Amino acid sequence: MSVSPNARGVAVPSSRSPLRASPYRGPVPYRRLVRLYAGLALYGFSDALLVRAHVGLDPWDVFHQGLSRHTGLSIGVVSIVVGAAVLLLWWPIRQRPGLGTVSNVVLVGTFIDLTMAVVPQYAALAVRVPLMVAAVVLNGAATGLYITARFGPGPRDGLMTGLHRRTRRSLRLIRTGIELSVLAAGFLLGGGVGAGTVFYALAIGPLAQFFLKRFALPEDGAEGSEEKSGTPEGPVGAGHGPVPGSAGVRGGSPEPAAVDTI
Repeated sequence: MSVSPNARGVAVPSSRSPLRASPYRGPVPYRRLVRLYAGLALYGFSDALLVRAHVGLDPWDVFHQGLSRHTGLSIGVVSIVVGAAVLLLWWPIRQRPGLGTVSNVVLVGTFIDLTMAVVPQYAALAVRVPLMVAAVVLNGAATGLYITARFGPGPRDGLMTGLHRRTRRSLRLIRTGIELSVLAAGFLLGGGVGAGTVFYALAIGPLAQFFLKRFALPEDGAEGSEEKSGTPEGPVGAGHGPVPGSAGVRGGSPEPAAVDTI
């Protein structure tokens, strides 16, 4: 509170002086939070549509579906359990989770199950193919929303970028190895591999890139200036862009070394 002189020239506190905001309190990034949770909800919704299309899933969901068939758990619950298990693997590679990481584990699987409870299975191929295309496009949009929120990597991509940093192997090699492994395991467990798997692999990268540009927030630097001040920025390079595949959101983060906090 500032001071002002009274009639005798003595400085006294002025009650009309504006209060200063605490330097330890940054603004709550409402826009980014909305993007985070809208992206996660849309990701789960689009995943469920891909399951309902029944023409092939992305690699991680092939694995989830295979486990679901053998355990009797819903594919959404399996997604949550697998995400939590993958998150445990972060400890030895010293990967740091963020709000988006934990939210990713819980919400994507939850929205998969909620969507599958209301969207029926269709028999006609004339319905299933457009449903697959819509699912992949919406998945790309969800990726753009989630990534531009900048709240940390999802568990699967965090594992990928953490292994890249610790082993010094190429990100492409590590990602390919992980996704081929889960795809093969899922296929052996009875998960759905088909034309949708190929379409997803070819389309999700360009779609994610398009939506990243579409949803970019030019004012992010101003909105989060205080909250970013203590966060070390990682180098721009591998792992800092949209990662095609199921890991795009559920495992996805563009910035494994730069996690914005609230």
